[in-house]
Amino acid sequence: MSSVTDKARSAVLVDFGGVITSSVLRAFTDFGASLGGDPRLPLDLLARDQPSRILLTDHECGRIDTEAFERGFAERLRVHGADVSAEGLTARIQAGMSIDRDMLALLGDLRAAGHPVALVSNSFGTGTYDGVELAAVADAIVISAEVGIRKPSRRIYAIACERLGIDPEEAVMIDDLQQNLDGAARIGIGGVLHTSAADTRRQLAERFGITA
Repeated sequence: MSSVTDKARSAVLVDFGGVITSSVLRAFTDFGASLGGDPRLPLDLLARDQPSRILLTDHECGRIDTEAFERGFAERLRVHGADVSAEGLTARIQAGMSIDRDMLALLGDLRAAGHPVALVSNSFGTGTYDGVELAAVADAIVISAEVGIRKPSRRIYAIACERLGIDPEEAVMIDDLQQNLDGAARIGIGGVLHTSAADTRRQLAERFGITA
């Protein structure tokens, strides 16, 4: 049942990879398959292998650059039996990802209807945002490496709300990962688990009264 607070929500925070783009998880799995072994290996390492997890966290928070992450993660992949070169590793992982034009249209419709939009994205590699003019997509842009904080830390969502000039209770976060929605919820932000532009548009309207 929607609360009065839900009905008062008017701003949208949105993830990039897996929301404005096609699935990040599928891109990692496709890359894993290209290595000739278990397609799940890259994701499994980032989820369960402590050195790989530290590399990703440090990279997303801007403490190490793309090249350092690629060198480190390639070594972790090799330790687990994958014959992989470090050079251009992140670009190869993201090669199969494409921009979801329906999501760009939805964000444009939301802004045209008076709903401010903030991009809240964990950075990864170089060229991640190529092909999208971010300033034309969002009123505020919060990239993890630039602020030194990554999702699901509540602080990164607070920064986005501050830049939009709103309270967290006025916002809804769109993300393809539940853990990131859980982080946003800790400061009162509503959540939409993204699977498609059409479903996200429906959820925004039906659950939060945000229509475009």
